Amino acid sequence: MIGFIGLGIMGQNMAANLLEKGEQLVVFNRTKEKAQALLDKGANWAESPRQVGEQADIVFTMLTDPAAVQAVAYGEDGLFSGMKENSLWVDVSTVKPAFTKEMAEASRAHHIRFVDAPVSGSKAPAQQGKLHFLVGGDEQDVKEITPLLEKMGQSIQHMGVNGNGSSTKLAVNMLLVQSLTGLSEAISFGEAVGLDREHLMDVLLALPVTSDIQAGKRDTILQQNFDPQFPLEHAYKDLQQISETAYEAGAPLPMTNSVKELYALAKKNGYGKQDVAAVYALLARD
Repeated sequence: MIGFIGLGIMGQNMAANLLEKGEQLVVFNRTKEKAQALLDKGANWAESPRQVGEQADIVFTMLTDPAAVQAVAYGEDGLFSGMKENSLWVDVSTVKPAFTKEMAEASRAHHIRFVDAPVSGSKAPAQQGKLHFLVGGDEQDVKEITPLLEKMGQSIQHMGVNGNGSSTKLAVNMLLVQSLTGLSEAISFGEAVGLDREHLMDVLLALPVTSDIQAGKRDTILQQNFDPQFPLEHAYKDLQQISETAYEAGAPLPMTNSVKELYALAKKNGYGKQDVAAVYALLARD
């Protein structure tokens, strides 16, 4: 039995791929309504993280931030109180590497194995089973979960020890957010000096200065339809975690910290629940 906790935009699609590809699932989410589609397809419902741990040999968690992970892990009805000795917890949340290492140590203290395996990809790749897993943990544990990861993703990058998966994910999101900010700024600049938005977009995307991730946001920006694939508030949370981690490591981040403040402004102006590309709307508005 496989456990899955956290059924938001990403989690519910990842869990659906496991279910559709033959795995037996037991699931938990703070709001049961988000689990209903999975329950209708045969997943089992647990009333708490503890009950997930009691039933599953491998448990995946896809949660918003460190506080949410802690809330699931600890307490009388937490994951640690239910997981069997030598069972395996795979956290696919995007969290700080220092926090990941803390959870790995706590898991060992509870005689539980731990792997950090955050994903690169948003809603559509999660639906299509085309995520990229960035993994930190023991090699044998990674081999054990590889068949499950392959049911949800198209690549698995084992980066080394616990925490390295989380570190890699923060580096990935750093580039992601910077690239979308750069495209948004270029388009809003072009409009301000009198260029046609669609024509400029297509010219930029035809040149080697742009990337696939920017091309993927073409219609989102042109149509200004910012239904969330990757919510802007989550990108801002990740930027804050990147900033904190860089401070702890002594790494300068002049570009990333500037972008972080732009995303703070976008969140303050009501774009937090919209797609990460909604930073364009902030830059382009009158």
